[in-house]
Amino acid sequence: MTATTAIAESDKGRRTTAGGVLVAATVTVGLNAGLFYAFACSVMPALARSNDRVYVEVMQNIDDVIQNPVFLLTFMGALLLTAVSAWQLRGSPRLRLWVFAALVAYALMFLLTCVVNIPLNNDLVDAGNPATMAHPAAVREEFEDPWVAWNVVRAVLSTLALGLLARALVLYGRHGRSR
Repeated sequence: MTATTAIAESDKGRRTTAGGVLVAATVTVGLNAGLFYAFACSVMPALARSNDRVYVEVMQNIDDVIQNPVFLLTFMGALLLTAVSAWQLRGSPRLRLWVFAALVAYALMFLLTCVVNIPLNNDLVDAGNPATMAHPAAVREEFEDPWVAWNVVRAVLSTLALGLLARALVLYGRHGRSR
């Protein structure tokens, strides 16, 4: 094996790893974009039809069950995988640009979740049992409009990140075939 062959084999291994991480980042970001989209298009409009106690109870239940290892791994994994992908593709300015833009969009969504949606969820849980709550309409009013509006922003940001990663995948595939 010549030095040139060894370098080419090393690049091929690195390229394969980078491709796998880029695919994993795209899939995990897509799962999160789909979740926020589903909430925006179906879950929240359906819940809007519910009475105040049911609304508060269901949102408290959703907050409880979504805090599970599978969701948390996907939610945080998408950020980590996108960051790793951007780092791995640092030698390819064209690809790096798309992945870095996706990282920025997803990081903004992640930050928004931590700064706005999670505190709203916590306030809703802290309001207590909806069955014995004195003013469930007031609790709902404090929660619903801001949570729904910011969830739409999360859906847009995560969908943007997905589109940017999809574009990076297309370019990555083209780059690999042209070598």
